[in-house]
Amino acid sequence: MERRKSRKRKRRVERKAPAPAASSSAPPPPWIELPEDVTANILQRLGAKRMLRNAQQVCRTWWKVCKDPALWRVIDLCNPHDIYMNEDYTALCRRAVDRSQGQLVDLTIDCFGDGELIKYVADRSRNLKRLKLVSFNEMSAHIEPLVEAAGKLEQLEELHLTMIPWIEGHHIEAIGNSCPKLKSFSYNEHGSKCRLPPDSEDDDDDDDIDGFDQNSYAEAIGKCMPNLHHLQLFANEMRNEGLAAILDGCPRLESLDIRQCFDLDLGGDLGKRCREQIKDLRLPNDSVSDISWLVWEP
Repeated sequence: MERRKSRKRKRRVERKAPAPAASSSAPPPPWIELPEDVTANILQRLGAKRMLRNAQQVCRTWWKVCKDPALWRVIDLCNPHDIYMNEDYTALCRRAVDRSQGQLVDLTIDCFGDGELIKYVADRSRNLKRLKLVSFNEMSAHIEPLVEAAGKLEQLEELHLTMIPWIEGHHIEAIGNSCPKLKSFSYNEHGSKCRLPPDSEDDDDDDDIDGFDQNSYAEAIGKCMPNLHHLQLFANEMRNEGLAAILDGCPRLESLDIRQCFDLDLGGDLGKRCREQIKDLRLPNDSVSDISWLVWEP
C-alpha cells in the first residue's frame, strides 16, 4: 500500500459569534425581542469588563450590540489592587478602546496600566474629554508618556490624577499648555482618614524643603490653567503663596477642594478671599467621608 504523503493540517481556530440562544423549537428568551437601544442601555450598565468577558458571549444579539462603538464612549476599568492582573486589565482596556473606534470621550483607568497604554489611548482617542487615572505605583515611572499623551488630547476638559507620585510642577505646566480647554483638574495625594498631629519641631518657614518647592504645583496651575472651573488638590503640601497664585490665575474657578492641605493658614485675608471668590469651597479640616482612596493612620 502506498504511503500517504499528505499530512493533516492544523485547522485555524477563529473566534466566532455565539450560537443562537435557543433552538428553533423553543421560544426565544425574552431579552432577544427587546429593542436594540434598550438592550444597549442594559449592557452598558454592566461596564466594559463584563461586556467583553461575559455579555457578548450570551447570544448573537448581544454580540452584535456589543460591537457598536457608541457603547464604548465611556470606559471605566478598575483593577482590584492585584498586581498580577495588571496585564489582563491593560489588554481589556486596549480592546475597549479599539471598540470605541475613536468615539471614546470618558476614560477611567484605576490601579493598572503603564506609559505604553497611555500612548495607545492618546493615539486612538483624540476626542477624549475626560481622563481619570488612579494608581499606587504603576504609573509613577510613566509621567513623561502622560505629559506626551496630553499633547495629543486637545479636546480634554477634565483630568483627574490620584495617588500618582513624582509629578512635578513642570509636568503640570506642560499639561496645562497642551490642554487649553481644561475646565476641571485634580491632583490628589494619599491623605488619611484622620487628622495627623502637627510637627511641633518644624519651625522652618522656608518653602523649599530638601529641594522640593511646596508651591510648584499650585503656581503651575495658576500660570497655565486659566479656564479652570473646578479644582481639587487633596492633601497637597502647598502654602499660602501657592493658593494665592491659583486665585490670581484662575478667575473662573467655582469650586475648590483643598481638604487636608494642612500647610495652609486661612485664618486671615487669604481665607476671607477664598470664601468670597469660591462658591463651593472645601477647607483643610472638612470631612473626608466621601473620599474612597484614603487609608487609616495610627
